[in-house]
Amino acid sequence: MGKNRVFLKRGLPVNVRTLVALVVILSVTIAVLASSHTFAQTSTNNTPNTLKVSPVRSDVQIMPGETKTVQTTVTNLTSSAITVAPIENDFTSGDENGTPALILDADKYAPTHSLKRFMAPLANVTIPAGKAVNINVTITVPENAQPGGYFGAIRFAPATPDGGAQVNLSASVASLILLTVPGNAVEELSLTDFTIQQNGKSDAFFRTSDNMQATFRFENKGSVQLGPFGKISVKKGSKVVYENDFNNKNPRDMILPDSARRWTVPLEKIDGFGKYTVLATLTYGTKNQTVEVVRSFWVIPVSYMIGAAIALLLLIVLIVFIIWYIQRRRKRRTPRNRSGMSIGGRRRH
Repeated sequence: MGKNRVFLKRGLPVNVRTLVALVVILSVTIAVLASSHTFAQTSTNNTPNTLKVSPVRSDVQIMPGETKTVQTTVTNLTSSAITVAPIENDFTSGDENGTPALILDADKYAPTHSLKRFMAPLANVTIPAGKAVNINVTITVPENAQPGGYFGAIRFAPATPDGGAQVNLSASVASLILLTVPGNAVEELSLTDFTIQQNGKSDAFFRTSDNMQATFRFENKGSVQLGPFGKISVKKGSKVVYENDFNNKNPRDMILPDSARRWTVPLEKIDGFGKYTVLATLTYGTKNQTVEVVRSFWVIPVSYMIGAAIALLLLIVLIVFIIWYIQRRRKRRTPRNRSGMSIGGRRRH
């Protein structure tokens, strides 16, 4: 025991010094990494949340030859003043979920329905810390403008303090503008798809009533943006079990010309076994054109399927038994004479 204690007393300081040195090196390394990571997070997180814009979308109607202004409010969310550069862009439909695809190149316009051509340039503006300013976007529609829809966006991004061309695009916010020029515009929506789904899969027969949805797709083949709205109801037999107001809000979700949009509407209160019918009545345009569609589906729980299979099996067994029983009775009733000959003249063996 004495030797072991001496060994520990002599060996312990060396191990402790080594351990302390490793801990110090590791702590310094972690501190450096943590500092650099924190700096990266701070510099990155500050950029997306410096500005806020409202409204997110403006719908305006301007006659040919007229000029109107659209007011947009930009709020500085930081603790210091920011010089903001307004940037005008056209956009197109980015996908079938209503996401706009901004044309960021300053020298490019949308091939059709360009609103950027009608928008007057805007100068930089300085917004005090924590304050908001109203910015008026002037839109002039030429006298020869065709009736229909035109759409663009006004973006706001922090600029350099001297008002130079350098702009932090990653921190920009945008307000969309949808312009309608009245006149003989073409209003035409085509319903290209309407299906009943469960968890993203379409069918006419479902084992459960969970996560039921109606999904449908419209194509805008006209010359102006349109927002269909209406009512979707679900019936079981003659009883309405669920109703849903579709796109009945302000502003409505719109379908841009030469594009398509898809919606998914939840179907609730689908309860148990039975046949259900989905009825959709949708209206669009200035003339209140109507699209009606009806789809039916069945909900057949697994327990019902098993019960039906058992019942079918029992029915088959019963039919086989009845056939066997009838044949057996016929054989027993066949008359025979005393000599062992049947009526047909054949001897019984």
